[in-house]
Amino acid sequence: MFYFDIINNKKVLKSDLLNEAEHFFTTKESFIKTKDPNLANKTEENKKDILNFLGIGDIICPKQTHSDNIAFLDDKKDFPDTDALILNVKNRAIYLNFADCTPIILYDRKQNIGAIAHAGWRGCAESIAKKTFYKMNSNPKDVVALIGPCICFKCFETSPEVISKLKETLKDSGGLFSDRYADLARINERQLRECGIEKTDVCPYCTCCNNDLFFSYRKENKTTNRISAVLKLK
Repeated sequence: MFYFDIINNKKVLKSDLLNEAEHFFTTKESFIKTKDPNLANKTEENKKDILNFLGIGDIICPKQTHSDNIAFLDDKKDFPDTDALILNVKNRAIYLNFADCTPIILYDRKQNIGAIAHAGWRGCAESIAKKTFYKMNSNPKDVVALIGPCICFKCFETSPEVISKLKETLKDSGGLFSDRYADLARINERQLRECGIEKTDVCPYCTCCNNDLFFSYRKENKTTNRISAVLKLK
């Protein structure tokens, strides 16, 4: 179940399904990504709060391009054209950014490795969550999957072509589509469940419906502000 926690008086969102690694999703109070120069000081302040909370000096974010490219963190710092990052180093942290797209955190309890995947409809159509799981080389019984806040079924109106591409990623697409709408959160969850992952938690919040809490690209006229999914191994 998802619940709100506080970092220096600012809301973040967590799941009680994952206690073995530090994780959270930022909100409008704690965001750390924007292209708006008027908010640069705010993002730096929030980033310092997060780094202090995690007890580290830096946090790594790839350059996201709506691809299905996946990388291991290892000891690198630069990740161009990367939409899923696998964290396999202790005492380092990663984050990816979102504003309606689906944030997915995967954690392998046996190997103590984790990942964050960025699944907009393009990433979802490329099964990026499933590909990330396979690249982790994990037993599905050991994996926890968190599906973070994203645009909901009733808010994600799209084309028949997109719906067709999304349906092709599933063996069973029942209940996830209508003529013009698709449930991105549940599509990603079902992709992972079809891989054998049973321990999943799907966030009940929609970035568009709950725009007071989260940024929405559609609701806010292509905003450059983003919420982030954050992960650190213990």
